[in-house]
Amino acid sequence: MDSLPSGKLPPDLLASLLRKYVQPDPRVVVGPGIGMDAAILDVGDRCLVAKTDPITYAAEQIGWYAVHINANDVACCGARPRWFLATVLLPARQATAALIEAIFRQISEGCRQLDVAWCGGHTEIVADLPRPIVVGQMMGEVAPDRWLTAAGARAGDAVLLTKGIAVEGTALIAREKRESLAGVIPDAVLRRSAQFLETPGISVVRDARIALETGGVHALHDPTEGGLAGGLWELAQASGLGIAVDEDQIPVLAECQVLADHFGLDPLGLIASGALLIAAESDRAAAIIERLQADGIRAAVIGRMVPAEDGCTLRRRDGTSRPLPTFARDEIARLFEQNGG
Repeated sequence: MDSLPSGKLPPDLLASLLRKYVQPDPRVVVGPGIGMDAAILDVGDRCLVAKTDPITYAAEQIGWYAVHINANDVACCGARPRWFLATVLLPARQATAALIEAIFRQISEGCRQLDVAWCGGHTEIVADLPRPIVVGQMMGEVAPDRWLTAAGARAGDAVLLTKGIAVEGTALIAREKRESLAGVIPDAVLRRSAQFLETPGISVVRDARIALETGGVHALHDPTEGGLAGGLWELAQASGLGIAVDEDQIPVLAECQVLADHFGLDPLGLIASGALLIAAESDRAAAIIERLQADGIRAAVIGRMVPAEDGCTLRRRDGTSRPLPTFARDEIARLFEQNGG
């Protein structure tokens, strides 16, 4: 049997496994599914939102990453992130006390920034592990009538994108490939790219809060592994709709384009944490953008939700269109594998 490529499981395989092995429970309000990145549980007077995700690509700031990446999906359910757990796996040949303390310090800083309690986890040194891995679990809470998922998008909704693409992918390339890029890419571009983790930042917790407070939001989804194209496809799949995206309206960050061109990558398939997809009533889109921009967060309408039979398409300015591209693996994984890690 052929081995699968690195990255997310093929959607058809994942869907079949979920149908076969996931057992229903009446208190599981939202369980696993394509584009459903967090579970929602009925715990009485509120709902508990639970998310788990590993950090596998980043070497720098891996603990800080784990907090923010997991908090993003909790916020996309309309919940406030509250409690964090982490499983920290360390390579036997690299597991110094200094490295362990650095990761703990990073987790603590991420939790402090979001006012989240770090309440448990596990730390282990593992033989034959090539690099540290942090598997985070974030939990949050939301009123029973206030949660939402990517399945809530409606035909006719405007699709908004905050910040641009690809915040995380650009930062990862600049940090992990800085030696090979030195003297090839201008130093100023590399410095700005490496700082994308903080500015504009990989967290969308604030983006989600502002959008929800403005009103008219039906669904939130953060594009991560698989890039913006993957996030758009997941939003369409979860909601049972199609999506028509205006290719010329997608804000590709200038630094991202420079690095993508250098390595021959497609920004649409580059890991995109830091951007938030918002499906909202079309007549509320302008107000949402205004509120976001007033808080220093760039935002733009990039398309709209359409009936399922219209499919998922990218529309060009000249009126032509093409199918939304799909990526068997994230462009960052392709880059790292081609260049030896």
